[in-house]
Amino acid sequence: MRLPRPALPLALALALAACTGGTSALSDDTVVVDVRTAAEYAEGHLQGAVNVDVQDAGFADAVAELDPGVPYVVYCRSGNRSAAAAATMVAAGLEVTDAGSISDAATSTGLDVVTD
Repeated sequence: MRLPRPALPLALALALAACTGGTSALSDDTVVVDVRTAAEYAEGHLQGAVNVDVQDAGFADAVAELDPGVPYVVYCRSGNRSAAAAATMVAAGLEVTDAGSISDAATSTGLDVVTD
C-alpha cells in the first residue's frame, strides 16, 4: 500500500500556517497518518490525513510499502498508538514525527479536524 501525497487542502493549511506565523511540523511533501481505527477516523481526523490502523494485522506490511523518501507525521487519540506506530515506522527506516494525540497534532500542524 502506497500512501498518497498530501492533497491541496494540506498545502493550503501549510501556506496559511506560514502566513499567520503558526508553527508546523509539515513540509510540502509530508504525509500525515492517522493510526486510529477506521471508525475513529470517520468521527473526525486531520484534514488531508490518511488512515492506517496501527492495530490492524497488516500494519507492518503497510509500513514496508511506504515511500522512504518522504517524511511522515503520525497521531492517534491519546498518543499511545502513535508512539507504537512511530517506533515501527522508524525501525523500517522512515522519517517519522510522533505528533501524539489528535488535539496535539492539530495544534502542531495547524490542520483542522474534519469529517468526510
